[in-house]
Amino acid sequence: MQGEKNLDTLLRSLTATLKDGTYVFVTLPDNDLPAGVNPRMIFRESEGTTLILTKEEAEKAGLDYSFPCRMITLNVHSALEAVGFIAHIATKLAQHGMGVNPVAGFYHDHLFVPLGRENDALKILEEIAKDAQK
Repeated sequence: MQGEKNLDTLLRSLTATLKDGTYVFVTLPDNDLPAGVNPRMIFRESEGTTLILTKEEAEKAGLDYSFPCRMITLNVHSALEAVGFIAHIATKLAQHGMGVNPVAGFYHDHLFVPLGRENDALKILEEIAKDAQK
């Protein structure tokens, strides 16, 4: 199944879903995952393994974490090679003083936005879609 590549189409069809829970970023010095941890994402870097998981899971496992955030899923199947989609969104969020940590899955992009700014982010995403309709 091929995702959408056209930026205008992606922006016009943009909708978003706020996922339940607070997420955090954790780094581990090796590839060993603690028992009972079920990360949303695992990414191995030369400095360590990054996990995105719920704050509850991190605390239960006794892991140090950073960036308490909320996860917003973009409900459009963007192609992995789509150009400018996340850049456009990140720029709009930045114009409102909001950083974002985007993660691309095969079917959807997911935005990790600062805890407490999730409603602002959803409003900005709505505005992006409305502006693209014009």
